[in-house]
Amino acid sequence: MNDLSLIEQQEIDQMVLLWLNEVRKKTIAAMQQQLNVYTKNDQRDLVTNVDRENERFLTDKIRHYDTSAHIISEEGFGDRQLTMAGNMWFVDPIDGTMNFVKQQSDFAIMIALYRENKPVLAWILDVVNNIVYHGGPAIGVFANQLKLAPPNNESLSEGIVLLSGARLLYGMFGYDRIAKEALGYRVIGAAGPSFIRVILGQAVGYSSKMMPWDFAAGRILAESLGLLVSDIDGKPLDMLSSNIVLVATDRAHRDILTLHKS
Repeated sequence: MNDLSLIEQQEIDQMVLLWLNEVRKKTIAAMQQQLNVYTKNDQRDLVTNVDRENERFLTDKIRHYDTSAHIISEEGFGDRQLTMAGNMWFVDPIDGTMNFVKQQSDFAIMIALYRENKPVLAWILDVVNNIVYHGGPAIGVFANQLKLAPPNNESLSEGIVLLSGARLLYGMFGYDRIAKEALGYRVIGAAGPSFIRVILGQAVGYSSKMMPWDFAAGRILAESLGLLVSDIDGKPLDMLSSNIVLVATDRAHRDILTLHKS
């Protein structure tokens, strides 16, 4: 996979949309049955048979299409990567597993493609509503077939901010001050649905601790729409480790950094 032309990127985009349509059908069917639910690090860190089956399906599709692919994924079917060299794919087979298990809403399936550490394409599938938010800096960002415009550049006090509930509860990273300054705040409990709300202009910002598969797709879509994505100190994200991620409008980003550092 050399430098990708616009047409090549559009072809990849359409191919991944077909994969996501297939994996969505599998996920919806599984939701009608008894899920096998397990814990990982603690009782709130859940994984299901669907997480694992979806990841195996998607990583197999990627490796078949791109034999030089490197994959970073959540459930163990990816690779251990030390650099962002080459074609790097990120896969989150069920983002928001707690929501998936307990609510059957506010969860997503996410894929992202970076090449030589540069963002290329991303996909966030809202499984329940059957909407894929997809695209990149070259082809634009779409909700299914509808091209999205950049959200309004509102300040923190003019909009809703989305925050990590656990860190808000314990007053970490200035989240308590940020919540008080915002017009309102919400806790969604999943990265994909939260990124969606920001790129649609339903929230002016979102911050939480995330792993690379949590933020890789959202970063591409957000930046392609003119939003700012950084760590909570305003520094570039480390694509190979966990970060306290902040995505926001330009004005809200400045407001949040000021409150965090105060």
